[in-house]
Amino acid sequence: MSQEFGLFIGGKWEVPSGAKRFATRSPSTGEELGSFVAATSDDARRAIEAAHKAFDGWRRTPAPKRGQILLEAARIFKERKEELGSFVSKEMGKILPEGKGDVQEAIDFVEYMSGEGRRLLGETVPSELRNKYCFTLRQPKGVIVAITPWNFPVAIPNWKIAAALIAGNTVVFKPATNTSRCAVELTKVYEAAGLPPGVLNLVTGSGGAVGKELTTHPLVRTVSFTGGTDTGRGVYTEAAKALKYVHLEMGGKNPQIVMEDADLELALEGVLFGAFGSSGQRCTATSRLLLHKDVYDRFLEMLLKRLKSFKVGDPLKAGTDMGPVASLDQEKKILEYIEIGKKEGAKLLTGGKKLTGGAFDKGFFIEPTIFEAKHGMRISLEEIFGPVLSVIKISDFEEAVRVANGVDYGLSSSIYTKDVNRSFQAMERLEAGITYINAPTIGAEVQLPFGGIKNTGNGGREAGTVAIEEFTEIKTVFVDFSARLQKAQIDG
Repeated sequence: MSQEFGLFIGGKWEVPSGAKRFATRSPSTGEELGSFVAATSDDARRAIEAAHKAFDGWRRTPAPKRGQILLEAARIFKERKEELGSFVSKEMGKILPEGKGDVQEAIDFVEYMSGEGRRLLGETVPSELRNKYCFTLRQPKGVIVAITPWNFPVAIPNWKIAAALIAGNTVVFKPATNTSRCAVELTKVYEAAGLPPGVLNLVTGSGGAVGKELTTHPLVRTVSFTGGTDTGRGVYTEAAKALKYVHLEMGGKNPQIVMEDADLELALEGVLFGAFGSSGQRCTATSRLLLHKDVYDRFLEMLLKRLKSFKVGDPLKAGTDMGPVASLDQEKKILEYIEIGKKEGAKLLTGGKKLTGGAFDKGFFIEPTIFEAKHGMRISLEEIFGPVLSVIKISDFEEAVRVANGVDYGLSSSIYTKDVNRSFQAMERLEAGITYINAPTIGAEVQLPFGGIKNTGNGGREAGTVAIEEFTEIKTVFVDFSARLQKAQIDG
């Protein structure tokens, strides 16, 4: 029997009376990894109330002191990197180097946010009147709800939690159900770092059971969500009815453009990592390869040749290039899209099947799949979130831009070219929150803003210098030391 875990509310691990439980399992082996409480709306309410109770003490804690706690959390994450990385690989399915990379991204970001405790910058500007100062300062909002996905079960929660905490907010953390063990271990790190009771609370279980409470409770000030577009719309509309601020990070249909002058070997490494890293289960994954007609046949030949030695298997084993997809639901959805591609007339070049036999029968393994497709097919427009790549032939840069922009999403984009002028045109014209030049569509760094446009989100950004914006209110302050009534905008 696997280890049992509770909820973390008000600084205590607890199992409510009569609580129902669920288990998470390895998508590679089927091994049970833990048993968790299926929280109810009452549990969610108690977590919100605990966060609200802790808010005043936490907001009054000097920001540099909050930063010291975050720095200690980063140290513990670093100390536990190997262990936590293996939890990521076991529970989510990405290969071990990527699992440890998930944890490293959390370390980098928490360290970065700890330094914001000595900044939290405002503005000082001149007044139009004499003997008057004008400035702004940032203040925490209150209780923040962080709803996070399974594909980066350590990094993405920390993007939200660390930024919210350094700004002086308290947090209710609702992770994806199938990566609950990673969420428990993450919460334990903050507990060990000395976070006061109630500042971070963990509620595990189904979003259907707790979602309404988390998005509409009067004490919740902001909901920060990363996940699927349909779920994000539901979170947004529900929370908006209660006038909550909602930050959404959702889907992508990211193009890698390879022009006729590209370094093809470099572009090949980029598309292999971008399309099949994490089994294509990244919101920034390369799902479209736009190949210039002059290099189309040659590049496809290179790509298919490399895939012959591309190893799918145990994510914990050295030498594995790609692990399983994350769940039975994921497997079903991806295989359905592969059938859609076939029915649309896309030419299947390689892959397209569930891997079976031996150890494969215990998990959710799908072959790396490549279609020759045309722009406008569903597999070229809709997010699949799996190891499925649509290859589209383009005749010139103008067509590349038109096809790249011709989807409902706008998260990441990439172009491989040696033409500096074309590179800068791509930076300006590609409709995406992120553009890479001579690099794949994945590889964000924590000191830079992350997010997209169109159906990818609703305008905000995470990470980087803007990380705390969704978690703070700006207060404008006027200090008049003239000792008389001064009237701005009034003549005389």
